[in-house]
Amino acid sequence: MRSRAFMLFVFIGLASHGVATQSATPPPAPGTPSQEAPPTPPPNYAYEPENRRDPFLSLVNRGSDARPAAARGARPEGLPGILVEEVVVRGILRTKQGWIAMIGLPSGRTHTVRPGDRLMDGSVRTITAQAVVLMQEVNDPLSLEKQREVRKFLRGEVK
Repeated sequence: MRSRAFMLFVFIGLASHGVATQSATPPPAPGTPSQEAPPTPPPNYAYEPENRRDPFLSLVNRGSDARPAAARGARPEGLPGILVEEVVVRGILRTKQGWIAMIGLPSGRTHTVRPGDRLMDGSVRTITAQAVVLMQEVNDPLSLEKQREVRKFLRGEVK
């Protein structure tokens, strides 16, 4: 047992000092086929879900994108091309017919909206002196609610 440990130690020591050691089999000449068989590829993979999600499918942007498919492409002009998340309340006015709101867009344009006006992914539900209440359509197949109420306040969020 001691002789094996000693030989192993000597072998490791010689190899670390740059002394060439001879292997039992010489390396194959360039261009000659190797005697070893190539590794076999794994069998075809088939996932059986059994009420579980596939772990190899990406969860990024799955069900969290509230924009409809049309929102990702070309948008209609004017109010029907505005998303609920883009609405910023610039002002609220009282008229004889009721409340109207002035909303600003990231492009710098301003539109006036009344209750019942349609947006790209929702509609204006009501307008009060402090806020505009919007109903946003939820486009998530895993969500139980199909619409959610979004309040956009004139002066910051008031509880």
